[in-house]
Amino acid sequence: MSCSVLDLNVEAKDIRRIILEMAYKGNSGHIGCAFSITEIVLVLYSKFLRLDAENPKNVMRDFFVLSKGHGVMSLYACLSELGFVDKTHIENYFQDGSFLHGLGEYGVPGIEASGGSLGHGICVAQGMAFGLKRKKTDQKVFCLVGDGEINEGSFWETIMFSSHHQLDNLIIIIDANGYQAMGRTKDILDLGELPSKFISFGFDVFVCDGHDERELTLSIENCCLSKKPSVLIAQTVKGKGVSLFENNNEWHYKKMTNEVYEKATRELSQ
Repeated sequence: MSCSVLDLNVEAKDIRRIILEMAYKGNSGHIGCAFSITEIVLVLYSKFLRLDAENPKNVMRDFFVLSKGHGVMSLYACLSELGFVDKTHIENYFQDGSFLHGLGEYGVPGIEASGGSLGHGICVAQGMAFGLKRKKTDQKVFCLVGDGEINEGSFWETIMFSSHHQLDNLIIIIDANGYQAMGRTKDILDLGELPSKFISFGFDVFVCDGHDERELTLSIENCCLSKKPSVLIAQTVKGKGVSLFENNNEWHYKKMTNEVYEKATRELSQ
C-alpha cells in the first residue's frame, strides 16, 4: 500500500489531556517536556508524515525520530489516536501489562528508534536520511531534539556529516524550551546564538513559535522545500498548557498528587 498523511483529527488540548492521564495513572514524571513538544508532534503527524495506516513498517514511509525520548508521552498519545498503539496500553501506561515505558523504545508500533540516550537518536536519523538519499527516494526524516540535548558532541558531528553529504531530506527540529534536567540551558552550557552556528555549518535555519500550529506548518514546509539540510528552532514553553507546570523545571521529574491532577484537568478542560 502507498503512504499518505493520515487523519489525526485531534487538538493539542486533547493530546495534553491524554498525557496528563498517562502521567497520573503511571505515577510518572516528564510531564513538562511532553507538554512542550505537543504541537510539534501533532503538526508532524497531521500534516507531514506520510505513513501506512495498515503497516507502520511500510518501506516507503517517512520517518520521525524522537531523539529526546523522555518526551515520549506526547508521541504515544498521537500514535494511539492514529490506531498504531492500542488504547489499553495508554490506560495502563508505566504499569504491568503495558509495553509503553518512560522512554521511547524501538519495537513499539510507530517508534523508529529508541530515545533517552541523548545525542543518539539524531545519529540514527542521520543514518536513515543518508540511506534514503543513496536510494534516491523522496522520503523525509524528521528528528526532534531538545535544546539541552544539543550539548552532546555527537549532535555536532551529525551536523557536520549532514552538511557534508547535503542531506536535504533531514529536518531537525529543536524543542527550544530553555530548560534541561538540571536547570536552564543557558546556565548549564550556554550555546549562544544558535541560528548563526547552524548557518556556519551550511544549514538552512528557521525559527518559529513552537506552540503556534500555523507557524509550525509554514516553517516545516520551508524546511521540506530547502535544498540543504535544515533546522527549525521551535521556541516553546516547558510545561505549556497548565500554569502550574509552565517554566517550572520541577515538573521534569516531579509526579502529580491527586490535588495537582484535578487542578490540571480543570485547566485543560476550560
